Amino acid sequence: MRLVFVREGPLVAGIGEARVILVDCDDATRTRRLVIDRAQPELATATMMTWAAFLRREAEAGGYDVLDTSQLSLKCCVARVCAELVPADRG
Repeated sequence: MRLVFVREGPLVAGIGEARVILVDCDDATRTRRLVIDRAQPELATATMMTWAAFLRREAEAGGYDVLDTSQLSLKCCVARVCAELVPADRG
């Protein structure tokens, strides 16, 4: 989903403070996850990789945070996202 559209949602809803984080991985990891882990090789296409690159560029241009999950376990990724949802002074 386009990050610019994700960002519009809270603005339209009157939510003043929201963070958008792109959860991403490198193309080799994406391919392995789609082909092996999820048994959906039909999704590991050049179009998918181009779309991911577009989202990375959009995140960079918009100043959004990017969580690169390429070398991280699912547990670690969840912990990092949860840490972003709960401010350190409220943890």
